Amino acid sequence: MGTSHDIERRATTVASNEEHSLKGVEAVVGRQNLSSAIPPDDLYEGRHRWDPAATWSPEEEKAVVRKTDIWLMTWVCVMFFGLQLDRGNLSNALADSPSPLDDLKLTTDDYNNGTTLQLLAFFLAEFPVQLLTKRYGFRVVLPAMMFAWGTVSWAQAFMTNRTGFYLTRTFIGMCEGGFIPGAILYATYFYTSKELSVRLSFFWATLNVARVVSALLAAGILKMRGIGGRPGWFWLFLLEGILTVILAIISFCYLPASPTNTTNVFFKKPWYTERQEVILVNRILRDDPAKGLTTLKEPATLQDIKNALTDRSLWGLYFIGLVAYIPASPVQAYMTLTLRRIGFSSFNTNMLTIPSAVLQILTMLGLSWSSGYFNERAFHCIFGEAWIMPMLIAMLTLPDGGHEWSRYSLVTLISGYPYFHPIVSSWISENTFDVKKRALAAATYNVIVQIGSLISSQIYRKWDAPYYKTGNKVLVSICALSLVTFAVQRQWLVYLNKKKAQEWDAMTEEEKAEYQADLAAREKDGNKRLDFRFAY
Repeated sequence: MGTSHDIERRATTVASNEEHSLKGVEAVVGRQNLSSAIPPDDLYEGRHRWDPAATWSPEEEKAVVRKTDIWLMTWVCVMFFGLQLDRGNLSNALADSPSPLDDLKLTTDDYNNGTTLQLLAFFLAEFPVQLLTKRYGFRVVLPAMMFAWGTVSWAQAFMTNRTGFYLTRTFIGMCEGGFIPGAILYATYFYTSKELSVRLSFFWATLNVARVVSALLAAGILKMRGIGGRPGWFWLFLLEGILTVILAIISFCYLPASPTNTTNVFFKKPWYTERQEVILVNRILRDDPAKGLTTLKEPATLQDIKNALTDRSLWGLYFIGLVAYIPASPVQAYMTLTLRRIGFSSFNTNMLTIPSAVLQILTMLGLSWSSGYFNERAFHCIFGEAWIMPMLIAMLTLPDGGHEWSRYSLVTLISGYPYFHPIVSSWISENTFDVKKRALAAATYNVIVQIGSLISSQIYRKWDAPYYKTGNKVLVSICALSLVTFAVQRQWLVYLNKKKAQEWDAMTEEEKAEYQADLAAREKDGNKRLDFRFAY
């Protein structure tokens, strides 16, 4: 089974290279190992808490992680809730009668085009946002983005035509692009690699919590139709946008700058005691010494971008981002339109979207937990993708006309599939080495995911309505391609690990020690190093 941690993080001596694991090594929390002896950069924010001799108990470490979960990750999830609330409220607005499409005299193809413009702007903003984040820090850039998209979200309540629809979709995408990889990178400074995938699963579970909450909010807010002579969707956009702006202002005042700089407007004293900061910093550096090689605000360069784009070990994961999420996306996007077409009221339509969101929360958390427990990535993702295939085939074979509850059940099961995006994101993080590359690789992956979303937004076409048989045939084909891609990527990483192991085993003990002692080469070579193993 694959592992992404290099040997330097996992042993106290070169002899511990055997099987590239902790077997035969004293597995004591807070142990002094080779990685703990490598000093971080002088400008690293936690440099004053670095202690290669520090030890601590499992109970102390659990207390630090628990505090981080409650005080940091919970609020990051709240911010993501705001993103999904504004990104997805158009789908809820479509349940209104008349809907924004009716009032603005738009067709479903116009709706697709607006989604395309939003996604295009979203992924074009990815790299610039990562560069800004590295320059000005997370506590400034992330809340600023949130304030911007919240402002556009409430402003879209005043759109009156197709042009306004296209412009607001574009600006929302532009303001949201880069937030997700930025938030993920932010979390890596507080969590070890093993802990990250589970935390990311909760991060993306927030997406489905937002779907549930937004459906409940929409069911009530859309009943405000007629107040002030405005349609229900006007109040939906206005109120939810204002809520996001409020959350952004709180985020400006709340987010910590780094693990050792947690004071803010609300907390005049640090979140962690000095002892806890020592534990937090050293556990992170021992898990991943590369995090100490760059500062939070160290700017990325064009060479860093090139390194992220040309890393062949990541190409398969990038391609997965392009195709793997397409099979379920059109089904999810058209769920409210499908339910309205069947004849459900706006209230019932929003209520009927909730089961799929709850199902995905459960399946995603279960899949992420299992992936972390078994330390396995590829087969878990294959399971999530394979879940979709029989449902799509069933939708193709279901007779036209009638069978609407059967069709709804299939749509719910597809929309509630085990979302493996947290696993792939963590997978990419594990398989990169230095922090800057990790940030840019995450942004690259997210850009490619948005390109996949652009493709998916054009698969269901007006001429193929109402059952989209041709579109579903395309989705089945892409689903099959995704399954093959996961299998190929896994075997590619197995091959790269074996190739490295052969070269490593051919070295003498002295050569291995000299190789690991060369810190300059270590930083330059990154995940190409012979003592680094890819996770799969």
